[in-house]
Amino acid sequence: MPEEPTPESSPDARPDVRLTTIAREWGRIGCIGFGGPPTHIAMLRRLAVEREKWIDEVEFEDAIAATNLLPGPASTQLAIFCAWRLRGLRGALIGGACFICPGLAIIIVLSAVFLASNPPTWIKGAALGAGAAVAPVAINAALGLVPASWRRAGDVRARQFRWIVYAVAGGVAAATIGTWLVLVLLGCGLVEVMISGGVRWPRGPHAFVVSPLGVVATGGLGALAWVALKVGALSFGGGFVIIPLMQADAVHHYHWMTNAQFLNGVALGQITPGPVVQTVSVVGYAAAGVGGALLAALIAFSPSFVFILAGARHFGALRTNRVAQSFLGGAGPAAIGAIAGASIPLALAIAHVWQVFVLAGAFLLIVGLRRSVVLVLVAAGVIGAFGATLGLPTGG
Repeated sequence: MPEEPTPESSPDARPDVRLTTIAREWGRIGCIGFGGPPTHIAMLRRLAVEREKWIDEVEFEDAIAATNLLPGPASTQLAIFCAWRLRGLRGALIGGACFICPGLAIIIVLSAVFLASNPPTWIKGAALGAGAAVAPVAINAALGLVPASWRRAGDVRARQFRWIVYAVAGGVAAATIGTWLVLVLLGCGLVEVMISGGVRWPRGPHAFVVSPLGVVATGGLGALAWVALKVGALSFGGGFVIIPLMQADAVHHYHWMTNAQFLNGVALGQITPGPVVQTVSVVGYAAAGVGGALLAALIAFSPSFVFILAGARHFGALRTNRVAQSFLGGAGPAAIGAIAGASIPLALAIAHVWQVFVLAGAFLLIVGLRRSVVLVLVAAGVIGAFGATLGLPTGG
């Protein structure tokens, strides 16, 4: 029996598309979507635009542009939007969950293996090898975002200069004050809005009142929830821009993980299918086991569902909104700088000389020769595992 149309469906929804079809197709992408956002976007385009013709090309491009204006994982938001476009609320919830859950299940299992208190020597070596290759991944991610962002700045020298300033600010913040990186991203976006977005600076004493973004948390599930919320709701640029933020909290502030374990978590987020933001689940596992991993994922991904369900109808207007574009003109370069800057604490986190050689080789392959990030990380893990069995140091 065909399913009945739902009253909460999106405009021009497709009640002929069954919810089971959404679950199957979005789940398939969640299972085989290795390679991060570019892969996810390409797979969604092939499915929804080219093969099934559920969504036209212009609307799909508008959705890509709009999700890039939002904080959080853009490809996850795009997956939720496409499912919402077909079957409204229920489609969004089912499609988003089926896109996220396969990678989440895999990364929780791998977290249990790699974060065990006393794993086998070869596991330690594999983790150290893959972790050593993470810093070049951050540099590569930043370089991949530069061309489009620089073009957005246009040919005006003043805007190009501000672009450089924002990028430097983001890079310095990521390398030095990771916990407060979000404030730098927001600040760069707001400065650009004030300069070019047609919004006046507030006047009077109230202009100097700043509402705190933080909450008082000394640890436990409350702190984990706050870290996950920052990842999902305040991380403009998505992906690697969350890394310095999480590293500062998980390693240095709350001491849930060591630097080496955090590198393992970043590597796991890269080699598993689904969104890179899954790394927050590794942090959650280190903080509070499987329950912590599920809590972190739930909180980190919830804002993406809220943004789409509340704002998808306005994506066309958002793409041309002057204030939104101006904000991205400041926060975007800062996020790119932050992604590149994240490579510094990631590189400094390695503990053994042999890892430096792995890092150099990964840099050559990923940044120089443009080889697959997933394959290079796996190869680095294999090298580390093999080296550990031959006696390379894995302690510390």
